[in-house]
Amino acid sequence: MSDTVSRDPVVTSFDVDSIPRPVAALSASMVGKDWEQAKHHHRKAQLLYSVRGILNCEIEDGVWIVPPQCAVWIPGDLPHSARGSGETECYCLFVEPDAAPDLPKNCCTISVSPLLRELLLRAAGFPELYASGGREDRLIATLLDELSIAPVEDLHLPIPRDPRLRRLAEMLLADPTDKTAMGDWATRIGMSERSMSRLLLQEIGMSFGRWRRQLHVILSLQRMTKGESVQTVALELGYENTSGFVTMFRKAVGKPPARYLSDRMTSAASGGEITSVPGIVLSDQV
Repeated sequence: MSDTVSRDPVVTSFDVDSIPRPVAALSASMVGKDWEQAKHHHRKAQLLYSVRGILNCEIEDGVWIVPPQCAVWIPGDLPHSARGSGETECYCLFVEPDAAPDLPKNCCTISVSPLLRELLLRAAGFPELYASGGREDRLIATLLDELSIAPVEDLHLPIPRDPRLRRLAEMLLADPTDKTAMGDWATRIGMSERSMSRLLLQEIGMSFGRWRRQLHVILSLQRMTKGESVQTVALELGYENTSGFVTMFRKAVGKPPARYLSDRMTSAASGGEITSVPGIVLSDQV
């Protein structure tokens, strides 16, 4: 199936699977506000790299968030949708599944090093049918090597498959400020608290409390990137004060929210050295 890339204000069809090259790239033409790309799939894997703004990628069993200077890797033939929050600028790379042996096998968010960033920018300037066996091929090989070793970041919200747990996820996503206790949530979806806890661990590998806090990290990044203040986001997510929210965020990503976003935006503007952000590590206690 061909891939349709939404530009602002033009929509252009780009049939990536018909290009007879191991890698095809699009330049940073996805610049717009709150764009959305419907669910689709293509044979080639895709790397969606955010220069600025927050990107979201959704597949059947999860949501991935892509802050500036990160990218989401989407394996080939995996149905997915994507959208941008606020003003966004991004690059797309489409890769044949057998282009390199150590590419990620699953959907994931990765940190983009300065070298990988420059390789992506250079590849985006190549003609669609660049010459095989030449300078472009050598650069593409280096790009794939860097992509294979890029660190994975845990900016992922798993979505359970069980219909009752999916209903729970939908209700939490609809109202993330809801402070209902776990036992009451279990009653709402027709399960015992123990059964709900056990099934959540089986399906998504997280406790209810950890899953809800991971949701708050993702939602807060989306809103703060749009320009909302830390205080506003904290209150909208149901925290009694800003300090409680900041403490949660710092434990999750290793930095307070304002510094996290500032460091990302500075790196995006300067193209300078980017430090890897620790994965989200949250307590399993509810």
